[in-house]
Amino acid sequence: MKCRTKCPKSINKVLLKYFLLLAVLLTVLVEVVCFIFVKNSMDAQARDRLTHTGSEISAFIKTANEKEISDYLRGYANDGINVYIVAPDGEVLLPFGVTEGEWNEKIDGIINRLNAVGGGGSVLYVENSNLNYATAVDYGGGSFMVASYSLKIIRSATKVLLGYFIIAGAVVLLVAVLVSYTISQKLSDGIKNLSTTAVRFSKGDFNVNFANAEYRELADLSDTLNSVRDEVKKSGDFQRELLANVSHDLKTPLTMIKAYASMIREISGDNPEKREKHLQVIIDEADRLTGLVNDVLSVSKVNSGLDAINAKVFNLTEFLYGIINKFDYLQETQGYKFMVDIDANLYTRADEEKIGQVIYNLMGNAVNYTGGDKTVFISLKKSLTDERIKLTIKDTGKGISKDELPEIWNRYYRVKENHSRPVKGTGLGLNIVKIILENHSFDFGVESESGKGSSFWVDFPSVPEKIEA
Repeated sequence: MKCRTKCPKSINKVLLKYFLLLAVLLTVLVEVVCFIFVKNSMDAQARDRLTHTGSEISAFIKTANEKEISDYLRGYANDGINVYIVAPDGEVLLPFGVTEGEWNEKIDGIINRLNAVGGGGSVLYVENSNLNYATAVDYGGGSFMVASYSLKIIRSATKVLLGYFIIAGAVVLLVAVLVSYTISQKLSDGIKNLSTTAVRFSKGDFNVNFANAEYRELADLSDTLNSVRDEVKKSGDFQRELLANVSHDLKTPLTMIKAYASMIREISGDNPEKREKHLQVIIDEADRLTGLVNDVLSVSKVNSGLDAINAKVFNLTEFLYGIINKFDYLQETQGYKFMVDIDANLYTRADEEKIGQVIYNLMGNAVNYTGGDKTVFISLKKSLTDERIKLTIKDTGKGISKDELPEIWNRYYRVKENHSRPVKGTGLGLNIVKIILENHSFDFGVESESGKGSSFWVDFPSVPEKIEA
């Protein structure tokens, strides 16, 4: 795939690169440390061994004869240590049968090293790939004992060890490649699966399932994406239901307006009584359309935060009576009864206009769902501590089942039971109530049992009466 701008890096390649880099660094570091430790340990063992051998030989020379000493010195040759007793002039005194070789040239250097450390001491030094131990001994009137150990053995062993280290490092790196590739592939496969599922989801497939429980972070991401899927699916269902509801609620009043307008033009234009009746129908249906549009706009405004809270102190008692009076037409025309129990002169601090929407929507909901007695109970009472005011609006309808109670506050939701609808609605009312009260930080809720009606309540703060500036 070609990128117009800088292509993002592959997480698979990045993980593989850094994992391998870390593996190489750790392998090299461990091998270097181990090699240096082993080499120094072998050198130290060779020094300790040669020093210990020199001490043993010096002690043995004091108690044995020449033959025993010669045989004793030859025995060390089997362990890779050559031991000689050399006179100050470079003559090899023991073991027997050894030619002088280069001792005439070496003896001066040995004497100088021993003089540098003081009489009776010993020196340990490296010369010509040999580790040498030299000390003065009491033999033949004063001689020098020199023990020599070839470092070629150690160097050869360290080379073999280095080869093993290189082989082991290569094996470790190979394993690191396989492990890093497997891990990075598994991780990137999980991300790829989520990405593929997200693409299907973006194309409208809401039946997808984001599943990845192998890694905690990816599992958390999967759960989050599944929650988003559920919310988007629910929103889509709500929108389809809204379209159906709004289409239905728009169709009826528009048909009525058109029909009665035609009747005025063709039939009742010259009859004042009929014309007034037909015009009133048109006005009522237009009011229904206005209410529908206002509900939709209210939800949009409160959700977007454009409709800010403008709180002030007002008389909640008088305000509630004013709203109840607007429902008088239902008492006069359809026999509805509103039973009130309202304390006098209760004041609260809130956005008066928005609280009016809340109360009107709760009243309308109670009217829509009340029982055959067409009775709605309205209560506004102050608490015993005088700090709170509780509004309760109760109907006598069929109630709401427990599984539906959490859903009634959702947008476009309607209880599925059949009911009388003298107050037309869109299913947005309780959602508007919820949003407004949450923005006020007021407590609210509903109590209901199937067959016993529903009781909606709102908890207002009680404040003293005061005159607004």
